[in-house]
Amino acid sequence: MSGTIGTKQWLWLHKEDNVAMALSDFAAGAALSIEGNSVTLKDAVEYGHKFSLVAIPKGEDVIKYSETIGVASRDIAAGEHVHVHNVQSLRAKRQ
Repeated sequence: MSGTIGTKQWLWLHKEDNVAMALSDFAAGAALSIEGNSVTLKDAVEYGHKFSLVAIPKGEDVIKYSETIGVASRDIAAGEHVHVHNVQSLRAKRQ
């Protein structure tokens, strides 16, 4: 699923995903409607980076592609940039 909100674009890959990917640069405060759900970005999010669609508590799975890609290393608010500063990769955990 993907969409265009004005000139902004996003990609939400699966209904079980709790993150979406920016297909353009977003400014903090951008208000998005994704498949009927509203999210306001708390941070600027660059092209190709993820942002949370819902609150993700510390220790909970971060899901993209309908697969767990990591674990929240701290509480992540809805609309927050999701990256190495708040997610521990499962790949890094295995090493």
